[in-house]
Amino acid sequence: MRDARASGVRPGALPAAPPAGAWLPAAPCSARRCVDPVRPRAGLPRSVLRLAALLLTVLAGVLLAPVAGRLGAARRDRWIRRWCLLVPRAAGVRARIRGGAPPAGPLLMVSNHVSWLDIPLLAAVRPARMLAKSEIRGWPVAGAVAARGGTLFVDRARLRALPGTVERIAEALRRGGAVAAFPEGSTWCGRAQGRYRRAVFQAALDAGARVQPLRIRYRLADGTTSTAPAFVGDDALIGSLWRVVSSRGLIAEVDLLPALPAGRYPDRRALAAAAQAVPPGAGSPPHP
Repeated sequence: MRDARASGVRPGALPAAPPAGAWLPAAPCSARRCVDPVRPRAGLPRSVLRLAALLLTVLAGVLLAPVAGRLGAARRDRWIRRWCLLVPRAAGVRARIRGGAPPAGPLLMVSNHVSWLDIPLLAAVRPARMLAKSEIRGWPVAGAVAARGGTLFVDRARLRALPGTVERIAEALRRGGAVAAFPEGSTWCGRAQGRYRRAVFQAALDAGARVQPLRIRYRLADGTTSTAPAFVGDDALIGSLWRVVSSRGLIAEVDLLPALPAGRYPDRRALAAAAQAVPPGAGSPPHP
């Protein structure tokens, strides 16, 4: 799911674009070049138990999704947030969400993109409709779950489909909901970051919605950045899962930065630049 959350689709300067179109966003990161060996390791028995716990947690969420759908909005959102925090915990990852609670009402949540773990981490902040590449719709199990969860799919191979996608995002925001996107358009290893694509920010401008920038970082207990959770390039999902569950002392930090009112910025270029430029740590009190 490394590109599943792609949200920017304009031509850009990132290298190694996929053959389907040179304008498609892509990162130069790969598991072979950028992802370090896991150190320190959790040990084989503990790693196997974590992997089993992670899979059971995901399966439980899928099976209970119809029940959650019948709950009131407030109870449903609490359920989703709790389940999303259980996902990294089952994998042996401590999640730390810092900053004030996100605004209510229409909200575009944007973040840098490193791992498949980014998705439950964002939903733990505030449940939102994810923006995903259209290929996800055809994936076994995950495609049906994503569609049932209200995912907004973008056809990255058809530039002409972009205006319609922007309008669907804007309409979801006008209804008072939250939409979550990864404007880099591809995952990065965690040590480097791509440029935020501008298209998704046009939807926030059209809907008059606030933009909530977030920063995600994975580190070890000593503070060093860990690339173990990265899901980049041609990395296999099972390999990424195993690196996470076999890591010891892995911490996921999510910083909520000050929300940006869309009306303050003249165009999507300025809004995208502002969302990416907000310095980490500008928020501060822990998120409840």
